[in-house]
Amino acid sequence: MTATLGATGPGGRPLAAVLRTETRLFLREPGSLFWILVFPAALLTILGLIPSFREDDDALGGRSFIDLYVPVAVLLAMIMAGLQAMPPVLTGYRERGILRRMSATPVRPSALLTAQIVLHGAAALGSAVLVLAVGRLAFGVRLPRQSAGYATALLLAVACVLVLGATVCALSRTSKVAAAAGSVAYLVMMFTAGVWVPVQTMPDLLRRIVEFTPFGAASQALDQAALGDWPGWTHLGVMVVWTAVLGAASTRLFRWE
Repeated sequence: MTATLGATGPGGRPLAAVLRTETRLFLREPGSLFWILVFPAALLTILGLIPSFREDDDALGGRSFIDLYVPVAVLLAMIMAGLQAMPPVLTGYRERGILRRMSATPVRPSALLTAQIVLHGAAALGSAVLVLAVGRLAFGVRLPRQSAGYATALLLAVACVLVLGATVCALSRTSKVAAAAGSVAYLVMMFTAGVWVPVQTMPDLLRRIVEFTPFGAASQALDQAALGDWPGWTHLGVMVVWTAVLGAASTRLFRWE
């Protein structure tokens, strides 16, 4: 890869070259594509085929379980991208000395980090669109009524999970450590996003605690926007704070070799 990048020349566009190269490599990884793009929509489909999950329930505010699970499936794709797919790739590049060799080319190692963030962020957003389409076309789940608020919460959630993944990379010296650390963070974020128990149905005290985590706040913000309300500023603020703190930490701690 470094030979290809070094051949771009001073007059080339190094970042564009890195992005093209990383896109080709990313598309050759069917496992990552499946877990990010396909699995959340497939899980939503499986759950939607259970008749009781499609029935409105007064305990859920007159909505069905599948209505609540659409934003959860959206967040699941982000968690897969930021915590399972991206950290092992970047840590593996550093472990094999690819980032160090890139320093001798016109391309800075930061271009590789940028390309990975763009690719995994785009995959997560693509999965969100697919989940919303499946929910609407297959199970009649309404599209978000507050589209601008939904998009705002979605972008903040993507930014938050990617800087969380970058922090895992910064703290992990090897790809094995990154995979282990990413798995621990993955399980915690899965719970707070409501994958096993929707945040809206958690006991009050637990829900208040979860809402101060990145994906607890994201789950609530997406749900509010889906109902037609602007996401709560507290929930948006929680995601902004986590993104800023984790972004600063990953920038300070990340090592290219």
